[in-house]
Amino acid sequence: MAQVTLTNVRKVYANGHEAVKSSSLSIKDGEFLVLVGPSGCGKSTTLRMVAGLEDISEGTISIGDRVVNDVAPKDRDIAMVFQNYALYPHMTVYKNMAFALSLRGLPKAEIQRRVGDAAKTLGIEELLDRKPRQLSGGQKQRVAVGRAIVREPQAFLFDEPLSNLDAKLRVTTRAELKALHQRLKTTTLYVTHDQEEAMTLGDRIVVMSKGLIQQADAPLTVYQRPANRFVAGFIGTPPMNFIDGSIRRDSGLAFIPASGGETLPVHASHAAALESKVGQPVVLGLRPQVFSLAADGDPGAQVAATVGIVEPLGDAIDVTFSALGQMRLVGRLPATTLPATGARVTLSLNTSRVHYFEPGEFGRNLCL
Repeated sequence: MAQVTLTNVRKVYANGHEAVKSSSLSIKDGEFLVLVGPSGCGKSTTLRMVAGLEDISEGTISIGDRVVNDVAPKDRDIAMVFQNYALYPHMTVYKNMAFALSLRGLPKAEIQRRVGDAAKTLGIEELLDRKPRQLSGGQKQRVAVGRAIVREPQAFLFDEPLSNLDAKLRVTTRAELKALHQRLKTTTLYVTHDQEEAMTLGDRIVVMSKGLIQQADAPLTVYQRPANRFVAGFIGTPPMNFIDGSIRRDSGLAFIPASGGETLPVHASHAAALESKVGQPVVLGLRPQVFSLAADGDPGAQVAATVGIVEPLGDAIDVTFSALGQMRLVGRLPATTLPATGARVTLSLNTSRVHYFEPGEFGRNLCL
């Protein structure tokens, strides 16, 4: 195992496109770190630079104590699992897993030991004589992971390995990968566009957009204390609601929606951070989970709303409604009551759990 360090790494292609903009990142020894972001954000390019599949334009990449900028991929002591598994169709599972070890000239007994141990760890011992065409998607994914495990590398690199699996199998395999990492403790860099996958797998997650690292932190910290508006909108299901407005001083501080509608009192925990923003534009961020159907004695602010779309999810419902001068806000409510489309309801809003951002796509969180 080893620490992986990127220092001011930049990638510019021949056509001038800057895919990664001077990024620095340290992946601790034994850590499971997830790069997450939308397509084109630079996460896969970053992974491929660590693997040596892409040259870097500037900066340094170290694996352990060794700078690997000019080291060939095969000599970096890493193992990579690809999105399409990349199994040899004419080889059995055993031979697929053993192939790289054979190329390195390891003794036959050592190859058998490593393949056997990996197969037992992954629960694929009965598949060793089969060929890839005889395997399900989940089994192919296990074989691809097994092929990486047998190399006993300093670091694992995963490039969206679950994206070809169906939804149910993704959840199962995700749990298996997490359990596997807890057993092996190998430094892991994992790329995905799925924020739920990132939240459940990573010791830390790194949110990227437009070639820049927007935030790197523990999953719950990223969710509860997003660094900027982009991170807040990307992490969380359903996505955060945003309302443009400004801060006004009445008896206390209040948020005034730009398009009209009810004002919201600023919670005491946010007052000091927003004191200097009186009269200035800000963006209010409301996670769907901060809403609830109002009941007598609720401590939160009361908001009048008109119900639009109701989506039952089992133990919860997603309700699209108009309120606060906005035609389309989303709240996730307990499924104890199913409001009717078009109904007028009163919602309670927990103002201690809202966020305030500077205007703009990457406006910083004002209350951190």
